[in-house]
Parts: sequence; structure tokens; C-alpha cells
Amino acid sequence: MAAQKSLKKYKTSEICSRFDISRATLFRWESEGLLPGVDRDWRGWRVYNETNLRAIEKIMKSKIAG
Repeated sequence: MAAQKSLKKYKTSEICSRFDISRATLFRWESEGLLPGVDRDWRGWRVYNETNLRAIEKIMKSKIAG
């Protein structure tokens, strides 16, 4: 049985800093359905993973390409 690789978790502030975007932009993309599958921690705060990071990269590339 293969061991499942655990995905690193990121806070909203880490994502915003990494991609230089605002919280409002990040939350809007989620509410518009551009960024599905964002998990929540026990407090209800958003927790992002590597899959979410790749989705954000695609969103940003498509915005730049225009």
C-alpha cells in the first residue's frame, strides 16, 4: 500500500503574500467558482493546499493573457 503524500496547508495571508493579491480578490474568485475545493479548518478559516495554488496560478495566467 502506497503512502499518501500529505499536502502542505497555507493560510489566506500566505497566499495573498505569495501571489500579491488581496483577500477580497481571493475570496471573490472562490465565490465565483474559479477556485473550488478550498478547505476550512476547525475555526472555519480557509486553508489552501497545493492544488489550490495551481488553480490560482492558472487564474492569474489567464488574467494576464487576457
